[in-house]
Amino acid sequence: MTRLTTAQALVRFLTRQYTERDGVRHRLIDATWGIFGHGNVAGIGQALLEYADDMPYHQGRNEQAMVHAAVGFARQRGRMSAQAVTTSIGPGATNLVTGAALATINHLPVLLLPGDTFAARPADPVLQQLEVPYAGDVSVNDCLRPVSRYFDRITRPEALIPAALAAMRVLTDPVDTGAVTLALPQDVQAEAYDWPEEFFAERVWGVRRPAPDPHELAAAVDAVRGARRPLLVAGGGVHHSRAEDALREFAGATGIPVASTQAGKGSLRWDHPADVGGIGHTGTATANELARTADLVIGVGTRYTDFTTASGTLFGDGGVRFLNLNIAPFDSHKQAGLPLVADARTGLEALTHALRGRRVEPAYVMEYTDDKERWEYRVEACFMPDDDLQHPTQAQVLGALDALVTEDDILINAAGSLPGDLHKLWRARSRDQYHVEYGYSCMGYEIPAAIGVALAAPGRPVWALVGDGTYLMMPTEIVTAVQENIPIKVVLLQNHGYASIGGLSAAVGGEGFGTGYRYPAADGTYTGAPLPLDLAANAASLGMTVLRAKTVRDLREALADARAADGPTCVYVETETADTVSGAPPAQAWWDVPVAETATRPSAVKAREEYDRRVTARRRRL
Repeated sequence: MTRLTTAQALVRFLTRQYTERDGVRHRLIDATWGIFGHGNVAGIGQALLEYADDMPYHQGRNEQAMVHAAVGFARQRGRMSAQAVTTSIGPGATNLVTGAALATINHLPVLLLPGDTFAARPADPVLQQLEVPYAGDVSVNDCLRPVSRYFDRITRPEALIPAALAAMRVLTDPVDTGAVTLALPQDVQAEAYDWPEEFFAERVWGVRRPAPDPHELAAAVDAVRGARRPLLVAGGGVHHSRAEDALREFAGATGIPVASTQAGKGSLRWDHPADVGGIGHTGTATANELARTADLVIGVGTRYTDFTTASGTLFGDGGVRFLNLNIAPFDSHKQAGLPLVADARTGLEALTHALRGRRVEPAYVMEYTDDKERWEYRVEACFMPDDDLQHPTQAQVLGALDALVTEDDILINAAGSLPGDLHKLWRARSRDQYHVEYGYSCMGYEIPAAIGVALAAPGRPVWALVGDGTYLMMPTEIVTAVQENIPIKVVLLQNHGYASIGGLSAAVGGEGFGTGYRYPAADGTYTGAPLPLDLAANAASLGMTVLRAKTVRDLREALADARAADGPTCVYVETETADTVSGAPPAQAWWDVPVAETATRPSAVKAREEYDRRVTARRRRL
């Protein structure tokens, strides 16, 4: 038996947990992020000091941002390693909720260790405690229950043993993984207990690759063999399973074109003959035209969000069927599809083997090959630079970056108009270059996630692409990057407002109301002069090296300098304002955003007429 506090026992336990898949072993909890206050400073804080040699610690500035950093780390490590996040009670704990939702929606593991009120209640109410008259055992940490895949409150030291093991099981489960929360009352954290030595033994958690059921596989093979115009939609599960090679083999053997969701982009390199780009509202014309006429949609590792399906209007063939290869039974049954419940890599390998000799017609291959070539001409036109141009389009900024990067570079984005431009235009050169968080599309994700990715992939250039709206949400982790000299590269695009929502507002009759960073005009709307914001100066004040680019020529030089920098560096460029287009081709498919059914303003009336016309194409698969 070993006598330790509960917090010390937990940290020591975490240092001895490992994952294993395909014979490769990984440390499960790589490090712990923390901001200390009452509720964790004397418990987890002291324990991290006690075991500083075994458990690395990173100091955060915002609790939500710490979760984003941990999520970025876990995604880059293929979910085989994760990080923990500890906070105080009260606002420290509730600030975790957004990050937890992002982790769980994207099926990415993160261990949350919020402090909690006293279990024994010697001080009641304690500072920052939420008093609930009808339930004495409720605290603000209960907000984390619906966004956690596993939740427990450790009210006695010995309760940590089953809870910690359950937490590790969920973190390493490819179906159930997401945010895992162990709420830790502050008195229990500091309480000593005699722990069995077996609790601290090294433990390896196998990450399984379930094979498909033979009957489901046979039905899947029959569906593919009977299809004339099949289309594969690659989702994030391809990356989570490390199934990129298996997908390449499948596409090469069958000739079936491969479109990708935001999470699945990069499953094939952009120049692979079968890659037809992004699908859905932010997708390419090539992929969406194939989707409209597909008679079989093979979803691999996708959960079919409304962007991917274009809100149920994209797949227009009257007899279209869905075949869903997914490790999660819940997702495999979507769209009334044939389920093929299996690991993505294992399932693709089985399909490729069973379909040997079956290829789509050469005319179909020629059709999507020619369409892809035409789309690439459109991409080139968007990227085409004018070196002396001031205020380049957003697409031209991406073009300048596209001309610089190699397969080593990693791009991170989450919200605004950038995800749409990236999904349509970016040429993913490696399986993990394209890192767009679009499950929750959380503003503020990019900078902390870039830090997490850089920690997971040291030596590789990591770019956080950030609009001014996102930057203003959460620039604080720049300080952490400076503190630890993590050489992230931030590309900060100033367009004076919420460009994405501004465009959507205009499209649905909202006339861009409340979406620009401007002074109020005479009519009370925010359409006056831009606010005198200097975000470059702000980034510099937080310790970053900042390079200002006034022209496209300046931008090219600044990006090259940033890529070569050995410390955190920001490239600042002013692009077109929020009430202009980004320069990329418009949406190639419809997204269902309800429009006011009654209104007096002509813009809203016209938008409703368009909505009523579009919505008639919506279908529910049964």
